[in-house]
Amino acid sequence: MARSLRTHQRRILGVVRAIASGEAAGLQDILAAVTPGGGKSLLPVLAASELIRAGVVDRVCWVVPRDSLRLQAEEAFADGGWRTELGHSLSVRAADNGPDPCRGLAGYVTTYQAVAAAPELHMREFASHRYLLVVDEIHHLPALSDAEPSGQVGEGAWALEREASWSRALLPMLELARVRLLLSGTLMRADGRPILWLPYGKGTSDRTREVDLHASSWAVVGYSRAEALREKAVLPVTFGAVQGEASWIEPDGPAVGPHSLDADYETTRPALFTALRTEFALQLLDRAFDETRMLRAERRRRLGLTAKDGGKGLGKLLVVAPDQAQARRYLDHIRGRLPVARRLVDARLATSDERDAQETLAAFRLLPEPACLVTVAMAYEGLDAPSVSVVAALTHIRSRPWLEQMIARATRIDPHAGPVEEQRALVFHPDDLLFRAFRRRIETEQGTVARRPKENRGQKLPDWLKQELEEEGRHGIVPLSSNATGMRWENLAAGPTLQVGRPQANEPSPLLDGLPTSPDAPTPSSLERRLRHQVGEMVAAQAVEDEAALRAPRGDGTYHRYNAVLKRVMGKGRGLMTLAELEATVGWLERNRLAEHLHLVEGDPRYAHRARRVSEAERRRLATEGQGALDASKAQAEFWRPPVGKPDARAKRG
Repeated sequence: MARSLRTHQRRILGVVRAIASGEAAGLQDILAAVTPGGGKSLLPVLAASELIRAGVVDRVCWVVPRDSLRLQAEEAFADGGWRTELGHSLSVRAADNGPDPCRGLAGYVTTYQAVAAAPELHMREFASHRYLLVVDEIHHLPALSDAEPSGQVGEGAWALEREASWSRALLPMLELARVRLLLSGTLMRADGRPILWLPYGKGTSDRTREVDLHASSWAVVGYSRAEALREKAVLPVTFGAVQGEASWIEPDGPAVGPHSLDADYETTRPALFTALRTEFALQLLDRAFDETRMLRAERRRRLGLTAKDGGKGLGKLLVVAPDQAQARRYLDHIRGRLPVARRLVDARLATSDERDAQETLAAFRLLPEPACLVTVAMAYEGLDAPSVSVVAALTHIRSRPWLEQMIARATRIDPHAGPVEEQRALVFHPDDLLFRAFRRRIETEQGTVARRPKENRGQKLPDWLKQELEEEGRHGIVPLSSNATGMRWENLAAGPTLQVGRPQANEPSPLLDGLPTSPDAPTPSSLERRLRHQVGEMVAAQAVEDEAALRAPRGDGTYHRYNAVLKRVMGKGRGLMTLAELEATVGWLERNRLAEHLHLVEGDPRYAHRARRVSEAERRRLATEGQGALDASKAQAEFWRPPVGKPDARAKRG
């Protein structure tokens, strides 16, 4: 069933149309404060399609905080349904820091980390073309005037310095961009500092600043959770608040507890630290697992599926752990409750130490399996996985932006799960005082305030002593035991509406009912990988065929020589080719033989493989004599010299 764009999407469309028509020619900054899960991914597509069509900008650059979001951003432009409904033909590619990041397309997607690693590359690109710059989750970027750690040590200071490096790298791009679209699900940072580039005014209390939602030359578009719930853009949230108690040993020796998680603020932190590492965490995990299993069984019954049948729309469980050691422990516990044949399929781990973490995230997001994902922080922000219905929030973090993003993983509407009215997000969490305070804030306060960091007064402690005190505060207690004592259900209130101006727009034509979960057409970067692989296979096939037909000597590096020939013919290596160039290369290889063009590498010592090949005996000798002999050998001669072999037996007889 077709429907219109959502409220915030119509507002953004109205703003960019005003810029494109010249009515708001002086407007360059658009801030979209969209509740997590409300649908920010379409906004860059709307803005780029209008502004490029009108000739206001030439290209679009979309910067995201995580590598997994880079591919999701690319999919937003490749989605076939939206391409048809919006009438756009733009494509962007998930780029690395190689030259020419657009490769003939309308733009590219990169990460904060990539920009900080090669700022000159992106600066040159912005200096050469008029860009629409989209900065996703801009709350990660601290204002540079407030980015100094001020004597802090440890993980917090390191994280701030890392984010400050992102701000320093992105600031010139912000200044050079023709139009800027800044996206975020929250307008406040966890550390209370202001956000880069946003306009601030004096707050309602001392030492606070608040985002100026009515700043001149800015268009601020808000989309609160209350509006999203009214439009059925997100799901309502039910909390399973698990009560518990914990016992631990203090750094000075005495045992403490059992203390309830909600006893008082003095004991909440150590009690929570203990609970997440002992029995309480596994009991909460069991409740979330059982609820997920009952949900999947109910949806199977409704869809007429058997217990062995898989498919989309059944619901999934996301487990957020406090650290990687506990994540592996939680994974083992969940797998222990699964049938042996399904353990490795249904439950997976995605942490920064896992080599296949990105593949696991993609499978969890797009495929029916796995049904359970355990992570620490990789999947808490921006993960577009509508199949997540249950979240086990086994994390010690209690900052508002972090928890809002984590909860939003379950609030996306699953188009395969039946009527929206029958869907609900379920979040299990420890019932501690800090989580209750977080709930009160998101239900009653707009998150737009920045607090100035307190200045250090008095004598400063040495850095080594600060480090020891910090480590003692974090790891000083020894967890003993914990227990879940009860649970209560609570519904999250809709929360306040962001009070901003509401730009009007002409009502666009009806669109599809909801964002598709995956693109109908492959993304540019996946097409590039596929074509590069195809070119490699075609070169290898010609090399094997020519060796078999004795048109090329066997084992003489034919594949590498043929690759060199192809590079000469096409003018560049396939790693630097655009999609059109890769397609042309495939067509050329279908009609031509590389063996007929070997004259292009004649006389080039880099590809004279026989003249450079060292015998195995020589390799063993150099390895035995050590790296010094190898270096000396390289210094003595530029070209390879044949090893001294055995004397000719016929010469001896003569």
